[in-house]
Amino acid sequence: MNPGDRVRVTRDGLANEGVLLPSSTREHAVVKLDSGYNVGVAREDATFEVLETDAYAIEESGDGESASAVDFDDDLPTIALVSTGGTIASTVDYRTGAVTAQFDAEDVLRAVPDLAGRANYRGRVVANILSENMRPDIWRDLAEVVHEEVERGADGVVVMHGTDTMQYSASALSFMLDTPVPVVFTGSQRSADRPSSDNVMNAVCAVEAAKSDVAEVMVCMHESQSDDRCALHRGTRVRKAHTSRRDAFETVDGAPIGHVDYDSETVSYRDDAALAERGSVELDIAPALEEEVELVQFTPGMDPAFFDVLEGKEGVVVAGTGLGHVSSELVERVDDLTSDGTTVVMTSQCLGGRVCDRVYDTGRDLLDAGVVEGEDLLPGTAKAKLMWVLANTESPAEAMRTPLAGELSERSVPEAPATPTRR
Repeated sequence: MNPGDRVRVTRDGLANEGVLLPSSTREHAVVKLDSGYNVGVAREDATFEVLETDAYAIEESGDGESASAVDFDDDLPTIALVSTGGTIASTVDYRTGAVTAQFDAEDVLRAVPDLAGRANYRGRVVANILSENMRPDIWRDLAEVVHEEVERGADGVVVMHGTDTMQYSASALSFMLDTPVPVVFTGSQRSADRPSSDNVMNAVCAVEAAKSDVAEVMVCMHESQSDDRCALHRGTRVRKAHTSRRDAFETVDGAPIGHVDYDSETVSYRDDAALAERGSVELDIAPALEEEVELVQFTPGMDPAFFDVLEGKEGVVVAGTGLGHVSSELVERVDDLTSDGTTVVMTSQCLGGRVCDRVYDTGRDLLDAGVVEGEDLLPGTAKAKLMWVLANTESPAEAMRTPLAGELSERSVPEAPATPTRR
């Protein structure tokens, strides 16, 4: 008996008939009645009769992780579909009226029939959360699952993820994984039940990118409001720049590394993107992360006492103003942190350019206080990188200034316009 089956549940002489839905507990069953209402029934002392089975039923392992596979075609590549939840993993079953994020390979094909025939699929559910609830321990689980799928022979991996924190997860995996195949994050701004949903095109383009001849961690999302093509962003250089537009994601201070044309199914990459080729990297994983790291944004008039909560942290990333500044009265607090052994990395709130604390007096004072210049690291990427380098390197300050996963550029050109902010 699986979610999607039509069942008759009898308990205490009362029978309820309808479609079995996923339940948040093993002690209770949830049934969608023909009236449209849901009813919860305690499994103890209840009898279940399966009236009709669902051909795409979800099977759960004992540890709560879902896994699935569909019929394989030896002539097609194998793509692992890994879900953490989010809007793209929330589908409406119009037969039951239920919304669920229990998303395995069959669910993907049922929600996005356009994927059929493009690849063989294996599905894994790592988490079933809204992306604002993402945590470092789930990053580790995600990295382990991606590593396992590639080790099992997957020709590419597509990670279904909520858009709000996708940039953080893509950055984290960029540092935790060495991958010989593409690892492509994708999601949707609008759920599958909306006519303007972007889930189909994003999923199709992500699968095509996962079949391509690069070995990179990327984010694949709509490039424009139209259903024409998706942009491929390097996992460490992307941010969500709009709350709700379908083309919400942008490569900061640069151009996307590639594109997927939706109609022609063509994947193309920039010649100057310096991408690793498929198979050129040996599969490896370093999943350790130092979780005692915080990202704070300086604002005018910030109370120095705010820095009290940072005492004892192993690392702090500051998103400063301009070239990487905070107010003069905060310099002493930064000095206190570094004196206590905290690695403090300075980044900028600006959308382009790099930190340089050698131009103004405040910047020089920050350098004297032990601040590490974050070059042109994005603040979110800097947090993920600092968590990784603190756990995996002997010299975090040096590692923060060393390019590891395309997160740092060799130089910034002042004349180049910053990425525009949409209104």
